Amino acid sequence: MSIEQPTLSGRLTGWPPFIRELDATLSVHSQYILSGNLHDSFLVPGLDDAGPSRLLPLREVLWETLRASGFSAMLMYDAVDGLRVYPDGDDEPADEAADAAAKLIGKRERDEKPSLEALSRHLGAVARPGDNVRAAFLIDYASRIARSPTDLEPHERDFFRACEKLSRTARPVRVQGPRPKPLYNPVLWLVQRPGDLPPWLTSDNENIREITVPRPHLGDRQETARLLARAFGVSDVSADPAAAEACDAFAEQADGLTLQSMIEVTRLAKERNVELTDLPDAVRTYKLGVLDNPWSRGHLRRRVLDGEKRVPERVLGQPQAVTKTLDILKRAVLGLSGAQATKSGSRPRGVLFFAGPTGTGKTELAKAITSLVFGDESAYLRFDMSEFSAEHAGDRLIGSPPGYVGHEAGGELTNAVRDDPFRVMLFDEIEKAHPRILDKFLQILEDGRLTDGRGNTVHFSESILIFTSNLGMYIDGPAAGRTTPDGTVRNSATNRVQNIMPGMTYDEIDHRLKQAVSDHFTTVLNRPELLNRLGDNIVVFNFIDRQAAAQIFDMQLANICRRVAEEHQVTLALSDEVLERLREWCTAELDKGGRGVGMALESCFINPLARALFDRDLSPGQQITVSGIQREGSIVELEVQ
Repeated sequence: MSIEQPTLSGRLTGWPPFIRELDATLSVHSQYILSGNLHDSFLVPGLDDAGPSRLLPLREVLWETLRASGFSAMLMYDAVDGLRVYPDGDDEPADEAADAAAKLIGKRERDEKPSLEALSRHLGAVARPGDNVRAAFLIDYASRIARSPTDLEPHERDFFRACEKLSRTARPVRVQGPRPKPLYNPVLWLVQRPGDLPPWLTSDNENIREITVPRPHLGDRQETARLLARAFGVSDVSADPAAAEACDAFAEQADGLTLQSMIEVTRLAKERNVELTDLPDAVRTYKLGVLDNPWSRGHLRRRVLDGEKRVPERVLGQPQAVTKTLDILKRAVLGLSGAQATKSGSRPRGVLFFAGPTGTGKTELAKAITSLVFGDESAYLRFDMSEFSAEHAGDRLIGSPPGYVGHEAGGELTNAVRDDPFRVMLFDEIEKAHPRILDKFLQILEDGRLTDGRGNTVHFSESILIFTSNLGMYIDGPAAGRTTPDGTVRNSATNRVQNIMPGMTYDEIDHRLKQAVSDHFTTVLNRPELLNRLGDNIVVFNFIDRQAAAQIFDMQLANICRRVAEEHQVTLALSDEVLERLREWCTAELDKGGRGVGMALESCFINPLARALFDRDLSPGQQITVSGIQREGSIVELEVQ
């Protein structure tokens, strides 16, 4: 590998900041611990600062940096491939590197796999060279050396003790060339995270510098997208406005990805004959691992339009809530959710916050949306947030941290979305979750992704998130007073008073509930940022009126008759008098919503019907008629013929 050697001053301009930090401190630090985005490709300037930028892996970037400072070789070690010298090959730099390695550590077998004891001797030979030879020693996959950084085996402890002493006794080296002043021959540890090495190795040790390699920012992704455009036959993006716009869109969609991932996305796009302008679709495929996108199906718009008729028939008495929900759903289908933001492509397709009285159709509307978009209610995933009232319960969603029981299993939420990213997720009674658990939703709502306990990123960009809440039904009222034996009136616990009631206008209920939700997130939870992420997606449900309650009653009674027919092959009929009286009883308490109608039907009709039929011999094809109904206290009796 023959590479023209650039000058030091020229090569630092435009190079990654972590490389400039390492290069600038070679005279004061003998060892470096590099962690973070180590397996990425990195943008570096062209040779002699001419031509387009290049994308190089970390080892090549490190070597070019070291070579420009007069280094002759970079020795590399990992437990799989053993000891190697970089660069290798049949050219002049490789011969120079081999000679330098031989001077430092003597003759060696190719791909030698030394013990930790032998490895420490090699490190000492490089860090304290007998000859003025500049070389670096890179220890790759250093996180795998110790079984446990806090519970070392004796031979592991001896190795790291030697490394600690070596960091303080290393000798700077002078050579002729671009940097004649003394520089250390550095030991470069590549670790998954800094804590993978013994903590005492770096504690109060100024000779070891820790450097985090960050993930690429938007500017890096934009420049990479322009480089990758050459794969689509576009050599000068600046001269093609359409290509420039496509590259910027590619860079935005690649938020959270590495530059190496962008290279892989480009390969995927070329394999699938995707054009440059359609790269966002390739990004989605790469992130989610799913080729079929339900959101791009041509019939989805027709299904949503049909839903304007079918959903109100399923969710009764909520015209305002259904209309607003369908508006948000149309926005999601068109890909316009969060379109006003500078960066919106990775956010969830839709976010809804259902607020209102219990039993008014919030869960039913979530199921209706699932059936409408995905054609299958099994894509509906429900979490009862009352089960997440403790802070540690959040591990159920994303998985336990490393070292804890259940870490390998992952989280319920992250596993489900990884298996199928096209879902409707219902978080029921969200106000009952612990505030620290709510913080996890900030990243989902803003960036559309979440990192699970195993370090894997899960993407929510194709999901619909629905939160339900009963907030605002009751609010704190004046404190109740109690009289002490001496006649003094003292305030006791705060009273809870009803905030909304049947008979109020929808506008009044809408205002009061939204105000209560706002007060809860800003004052009680101190999470105004979460409220801001919800925006205007709060959908308020009204109390059901008598007409809607009667419709719910008729629908549920029909379900009862159908169940009797299916189970016993008999026909169940009710006289007009029984039907009207039963409807009156079951729709009397509107504040309990549709669920109250069902509970009343169970108490006033199903229970006495079961009692009346239990001792009968039912014949297939028989008709059972309920001709009378009476109620004494809580006991209801039916006259059955």
